[in-house]
Amino acid sequence: MRFLVYDRLLGFGDDYWIEDERGSKVFLVDGKALRLRDTWELKDTQGRVLVDIHQKMLALRDTMVLQRAGEPLATIRRKRLSLLRNHYRVSLADGNELDVSGKILDREFAVEYDGELLAVISRRWLTLRDTYGVDVVREDADPALLIAVAVCVIHLAEKERED
Repeated sequence: MRFLVYDRLLGFGDDYWIEDERGSKVFLVDGKALRLRDTWELKDTQGRVLVDIHQKMLALRDTMVLQRAGEPLATIRRKRLSLLRNHYRVSLADGNELDVSGKILDREFAVEYDGELLAVISRRWLTLRDTYGVDVVREDADPALLIAVAVCVIHLAEKERED
């Protein structure tokens, strides 16, 4: 499954669609403006919230939190002992972890679980500079979770770069 995500989706207060490879709208990113923390909702085409995404307010390192139906889903932060600035850990609520690494600011990175590739995020496939693809490799992977992880990791990397 391949999805197209537009860089401008990271603008807050605006709504942006994520499309599949056929150009059909699949997910809506609903940015919440005028909040104390960075906040989005990832919704399906019927408007149901699939993943709530927000910045954790009290944390030593920038941290993003994902929730599904009000329950914790994942916590995302940069790895502590990584010499590479583009290496993030996704701690899932069930105790498992995803590893995200690559050129995140260039939108070129991979999401892995236990050494197995789940998704590749890349601009290389696309001719439009403001668009990147999320290619979900495993059929049993959760596309909404992987897209939310990609959005969070890019946001954290850009925020870190600004500081």
